[in-house]
Amino acid sequence: MPIDLTKITAIDVHVHAEVSCHDPEDPVMGQFFDAASSYFKAPRERPKMPEIAQIYREQNIAFCLFTVDCEAGIGAKRVSNYEIAEFAAKNDDVCIPFASIDPHKGKYGAREARDLIENHGVKGFKFHHICQNIHPAEQVGYAIYEVINHYKLPAIFHTGHSGMGTGMRGGGGIRLKYGQPMLVDDVAVDFPDMKIILAHPSWPWVDESLSMALHKNNVYIDLSGWSPKYFQPQIIQYANTQLKKKMLFGSDFPLIRPDKWLDAARQVGFRDDVLPGIMKDNAVKLLGLA
Repeated sequence: MPIDLTKITAIDVHVHAEVSCHDPEDPVMGQFFDAASSYFKAPRERPKMPEIAQIYREQNIAFCLFTVDCEAGIGAKRVSNYEIAEFAAKNDDVCIPFASIDPHKGKYGAREARDLIENHGVKGFKFHHICQNIHPAEQVGYAIYEVINHYKLPAIFHTGHSGMGTGMRGGGGIRLKYGQPMLVDDVAVDFPDMKIILAHPSWPWVDESLSMALHKNNVYIDLSGWSPKYFQPQIIQYANTQLKKKMLFGSDFPLIRPDKWLDAARQVGFRDDVLPGIMKDNAVKLLGLA
């Protein structure tokens, strides 16, 4: 059952599948979950995929679902991209499968990307270079980008601060420098057919993301990871004007619930003619759903 755009009210482009339905929680990742839950003041228990789908289905919201592959960066076993793709295929009335492949995997990662696209219905990708401990424009990752660019699919790039590692000794070994948005600018130039989504408001580099979205026709911004009540004024300003077609609703679930994000978004000054685009219409176009 494909997504019925007449029935859904929003599309959340940033939802994490953090635990497998089959495998136990990875103990290394568990340490980072503990820290992130403390930082976000969120429940420690991570919902499994059926529970996520139920929550979004009840709210008439479609969502992009992905894991984060940081096996080389922090040594945590990822949730399988194939498990997510299989789940999404059985819940395609609300779930859009994205995949995550650590850029360190290079050409072997490119093989996986191609297989996921051609044979398993994956519609986009997620990169978290802070957790993956690699510069976004490091050449080893370009083989994966080439596949995404060939199929003209979107890729989400984490930017800005990270709840992952916050409060841990040495930040859990995570280097925030790889979250600087301008580091993705070379990727946007070198892969113009890949739709790049800069995830989160990118604090403390907010203006870099806004500049890139203005300058590059293939760069967008998702507003996940922060409640809109904490947005910097220029985010609202540009969302209401020059970037109204480039802003996307994302929650960062399970750390922020979609209904809480949307309730806050209605109170912070987004224009009435702009908010529907942020909530749904911009993502429909970007994801090729209509």
